[in-house]
Amino acid sequence: MKTTQKAPNVPVTDFKRTKILATIGPGTSNYDMVYKMIEAGANGIRLNCSHGVNEERVEQIEWVRKASNEQGKPVAILQDLQGPKIRLGDFEGVIPVQAGQSLQLKYKADYERSGQIPIQYDLSKKVKRGERLYIFDGKVKTIITSVKDGIVHVNVENDGVLLKRKGINLPDTDFAGDVITKKDVEDATWGSGQDIDYVAQSFVQTADDIKQLHKILKNLGSNAKIVAKIETVAALENIESIIDVSDAIMIARGDLAVETAPEVVPVEQRRIVGLCRKYSKPVIVATQMLATMTESSEPTRAEVSDVATAAIIGTDCVMLSEETAVGKYPVEAIKIMKRVVTYTEKYSPVDAVFRIVDEENTRQSAIVSAAVTLTEEVDATAIVAETKSGATAVQISARRPDHPIIAVTSLERVSNQLALVYGVKSFVRPDSKSAATKLTNWLEKSKTLKKGDVIVTASGQYPGVVGTTDTIKVRVL
Repeated sequence: MKTTQKAPNVPVTDFKRTKILATIGPGTSNYDMVYKMIEAGANGIRLNCSHGVNEERVEQIEWVRKASNEQGKPVAILQDLQGPKIRLGDFEGVIPVQAGQSLQLKYKADYERSGQIPIQYDLSKKVKRGERLYIFDGKVKTIITSVKDGIVHVNVENDGVLLKRKGINLPDTDFAGDVITKKDVEDATWGSGQDIDYVAQSFVQTADDIKQLHKILKNLGSNAKIVAKIETVAALENIESIIDVSDAIMIARGDLAVETAPEVVPVEQRRIVGLCRKYSKPVIVATQMLATMTESSEPTRAEVSDVATAAIIGTDCVMLSEETAVGKYPVEAIKIMKRVVTYTEKYSPVDAVFRIVDEENTRQSAIVSAAVTLTEEVDATAIVAETKSGATAVQISARRPDHPIIAVTSLERVSNQLALVYGVKSFVRPDSKSAATKLTNWLEKSKTLKKGDVIVTASGQYPGVVGTTDTIKVRVL
């Protein structure tokens, strides 16, 4: 077991609460850039299985852990599975299309010989007449007119162009049973032997998709938590049951906007963040948050507002994808995102969307609610959670107290997973009845806390045993 030896270099009251998840890619695939991204404010690193190979990800994981240890800062590693990402196949040049034109799409077709558009997935087994088929992030919209002999016939609704390997969205199509692909299973199997904290599942449609991945990871002996990516119409329709069985949620706004409509996304984002807080599940807002910074050193004012809004409605984490994977200003993007969320947190408190309700009224929920209330009533400097699994810290975080949350756990995996949870700063220490006391004494000596600070502690009489939080203490340093 490793312990976080370095104390934070800022007072506990200055901790950033909204976390940042950055994507590693060709532009940042070296140790120096990984170190700088974490130093700039990244709390997690995303490995995108849609690109690159697992061999290079082994080295990337080593870089993250090395930088994390050197900076004394827990960092979450998220493996993002590709899912049934359906794309056009390979063909030369650009294919112009016009409104009213009929096209034929076929799995692995030869366009030059047949005139049929090649696709990388046999859609003829899934799609039906009358369903929508969108190509190239929705730039070309079509309607399926018939399916025959393995060929999908569509009618084009607007002028546009087709380029090889561009994505296809099918908002009306049921992919039940095929959400987890052969590649996903292979990647999950590889990841189970690596130092992975979260596994993100793409194109989730129902709670059963999550249960299936849970079963796969359990059989592989993985203790990574599952992040359900919400990017389909079906996922929105089944959102509460999906949140209930998931460990965390990612609002993948890119594909979600294509599958629904752009105006739908802001409303659904707010609803999903609220539901995740209701169910005490961490939530990540992703896609195009600072997209301009892929090419520009400055974000647009709308992008800054977008990041600030995510912080105001109480998301746990905001994510950068192309900005840090292939962008020209990856470190600058993280720094600006950190500036935006810290300023927003200081001057605009979280706007509670949903009141936290625990239908079962468990002892754990009652203890957590009481601890948060007490923290506010005595105006404590911080709330400290002794936690084995991380559940106590996550439940405290879901209530979005106006005070920083310090978590102490004996498991490094749990400490890293908590790195993406709103307001939580986690430390690894041995299980002990005095773990919180020892930690806060150390933080006082290192000037993170100071003499006279009031601390509220939630702990259990059986340290190291999951689900035994039963005690609240108030301590003045």
